Amino acid sequence: MSKTTYDEPKSAKGPLYYAYKVFQYVFLLILAAISVMPFVIMIVNSTRNTSQIESHAVSLIPSHYLLQNFKILGGKAFNPWVGFMNSVIVSAGATICTVYFSTMTAYAIVAYDWKLKKPFFTFIMCVLMIPAQVTSIGMYQFMYSIGMTNKLIALILPAIAAPSTVFFMRQYMYSSLPMEILQSARIDGAGEFRIFNQIALPMMKPAMATQAIFAFVSSWNNLFLPLILLTDKAKFTMPIMVSQLNGDIYKTEYGAVYLGLLLTVLPLFVIYFLLSKYIIAGVALGGVKE
Repeated sequence: MSKTTYDEPKSAKGPLYYAYKVFQYVFLLILAAISVMPFVIMIVNSTRNTSQIESHAVSLIPSHYLLQNFKILGGKAFNPWVGFMNSVIVSAGATICTVYFSTMTAYAIVAYDWKLKKPFFTFIMCVLMIPAQVTSIGMYQFMYSIGMTNKLIALILPAIAAPSTVFFMRQYMYSSLPMEILQSARIDGAGEFRIFNQIALPMMKPAMATQAIFAFVSSWNNLFLPLILLTDKAKFTMPIMVSQLNGDIYKTEYGAVYLGLLLTVLPLFVIYFLLSKYIIAGVALGGVKE
């Protein structure tokens, strides 16, 4: 008995279709070039001197003044390595505090039923609406009264309260954290901290990696709060030091400014590439339907 096969009709792909595809790729390449170009210009200008940048601000040809710009940054009034290490300490500490304690707060809202759960979450959302500049005076007075000014810990501990991260983790847990597993762990005699650290946290890795990138970038680029709390040059972070390159004797050293900006941006790329696989995993996990 012979089987009858039917060929599915093939959609006609004429010149208009291929022209549209070419237009799409060209448009995307233009957008990619526009996005990458500022970073390329920054890298190239970090190898040029002030006169070259003033004469031709946009250039794709590197020069040979990189070491000279490093010498300017290594002067007595500017120590990029101290600023770099301070920024690493503050950003890493703030990121850990933000991600861990915000995830713990969101877990308490999702995994437990208690009377004030909804008012508590509403209060967190209200705090989210308050700009940081509004509370800056009170923040400084509080830190000054407890002797925490000119200390890097003063920039790390406030990161524990991160309403936006709590909101994001709460929404993620509602769709990705099965309550049955938590109940099974409780029946087996596991403690609440063990359930959170060994069961809930590993399941939240994609969301935590995404928030870690946002938290690290926000802390690394933060200029307002360190500028208020820090007056000792030995405690300055990288954004403060780069902002000072526009004054005094460094007023015209644009090559050093671009080099300082490059040193400021490099860790952000490293953090993103280290955590990007978790973001992709999170997107793939969100696309799987039960």
